Amino acid sequence: MSDFLLFISEILWGSAMLYLLAGAGLWFSWRTHFIQFRYLRFFPRALSRSLRPSGSGLTAFEALCTSVAARVGSGNIAGVAFAIISGGPGAVFWMWVAGLIGMATSFAENALGQLYKGRDREGNFRGGPAWYMERGLGMRWMGVLFSLFLIFTFGLLFNAAQAGALSKALGKALTLPVYASSGLLALCLLPMLLLGFKGVARLMCRVVPPIAGVWVITALVVMALHLSALPDIFLMIVRSAFGWQEAASGALAWSISQALTSGFQRGMFSNEAGMGATPNAAAAATSWPPHPAAQGIVQMIGVFIDTLVICSSTAFIVLLAGMTESLPSATDGLTLARESLGRLAGPWAKDLVAGVIVLFAFISIVANYAYAENNLVFLRRYTPPYRWLLRIAVIAMVFAGPFFNLPLLRQVAEVTMALMAVMNLTAILLLSPVVKCIADDYLRQRRLGLKPVFNSDRYPEIARQVEPDVWRSAPLE
Repeated sequence: MSDFLLFISEILWGSAMLYLLAGAGLWFSWRTHFIQFRYLRFFPRALSRSLRPSGSGLTAFEALCTSVAARVGSGNIAGVAFAIISGGPGAVFWMWVAGLIGMATSFAENALGQLYKGRDREGNFRGGPAWYMERGLGMRWMGVLFSLFLIFTFGLLFNAAQAGALSKALGKALTLPVYASSGLLALCLLPMLLLGFKGVARLMCRVVPPIAGVWVITALVVMALHLSALPDIFLMIVRSAFGWQEAASGALAWSISQALTSGFQRGMFSNEAGMGATPNAAAAATSWPPHPAAQGIVQMIGVFIDTLVICSSTAFIVLLAGMTESLPSATDGLTLARESLGRLAGPWAKDLVAGVIVLFAFISIVANYAYAENNLVFLRRYTPPYRWLLRIAVIAMVFAGPFFNLPLLRQVAEVTMALMAVMNLTAILLLSPVVKCIADDYLRQRRLGLKPVFNSDRYPEIARQVEPDVWRSAPLE
């Protein structure tokens, strides 16, 4: 069974999904007039506007922090370090490319999530891929299937895998047996699951910035102390990306295919662009300015933060350690990251790596649960019994995580995530005319010096698909 899943996973993520995700990113870059590059300089302004208080939804900043919380995890440290082990320094270059391309896909799926959102019984905004599959494509069956896959993959499998890594790190730090550390983790997690989607989002906007900030500031300090080595690091990344750089040991040479595959896999796994996860957070926000594209732009910032800031911080720490001496010998990413920072900053820094991974993994579990709970609304099962059933299942998987065969668990998760991505990419590609319409409407108003406001009555076909009164309150020009 394990060999079969490994075979399927390698086919999907070794070539098929990489081409599909990269192709979708290039397609939406062209359809949106390369919006990720045109609006890169406006990211600070978009971030400041995302703090604007909202009425019936989350603020854009709360939605952004929730999506960043779900994206980050042990993979932002251990995964990036392993990508360098597998593909060499050039993997970092292709990870950046994956992030830049993925920003356009992220814009598309999150703008669609905003456009097709609805309200739950309490008047809060809800949405995500399942909603635009039903309303935009008229395929509720596809939305139901996607919701089931998301609950299974993010709510159960990913959380069990994260909990497995987290419990072991926690056990080592506190010298506890595995069952005690996993029990402690499950106990700490339960109050978080009782907060609900809005409560989780508000918690994330308070904890994500300082946790991510600690890791990024650590990397910046290390880089500042080794400023003279940075030009050589950049040169090594570019040379290795195209197969021109020998391995740090001098014994092997990484090929361009190794660097490209490892970098793209790490970038796409990490930023989740095209996977259909982040629209669940984006749709819950009250967009400001009141336009679906505005939330798409804010969520592009999430890809930028995850891949080009947090993952790059890990990459520079590992590569700088390899510039002072040969890369620390390690067969897994976590050990390499710990040894690298320990070499650069002292033995105490190894505990910092473990601590940051624990916090990243914990907030990722909480955010993944929020995504799963959101899809109970689409399945019309958002009732106390079903919510408690989901909470119990998540707690059970978190407790059992360290006792599972983690490689097998990850292989199952990779296969189900690929199926999710195929469904989501199919939906957003079929809805690409709507994405183009949203982007053009936003860019047109920006060129005219207007505050972008979306009114679905300008587009009768879209008006028939969206929930009444969500996008019809704005006056026509």
